Amino acid sequence: MTDKTNTEIAYLPPAVPPSNHGHTVAAWTAMIGIMLGALVASIGVAVAQAVIFWVGMGVVLVACILGLVLRNMGYGQAKPGVTPRREGSGHQH
Repeated sequence: MTDKTNTEIAYLPPAVPPSNHGHTVAAWTAMIGIMLGALVASIGVAVAQAVIFWVGMGVVLVACILGLVLRNMGYGQAKPGVTPRREGSGHQH
């Protein structure tokens, strides 16, 4: 009898870059702003004041725009071809 060993070739996918699951300065800033704006808007609904409601909606809009600006500045989830900034470092090496 011949002794044959069964070898199996494993084709692995390329390594996945590290992920931060959205825990970025841009995401935290946007979500905190959205939550504060929703709180203000809900207070406006509770006291039946349309002006307070729309101020809260304005805060939500500003928070969304600020999150997009921060993401495009490199403080968000890394996009292909963009080098993310490191939180806590004032300059890049």
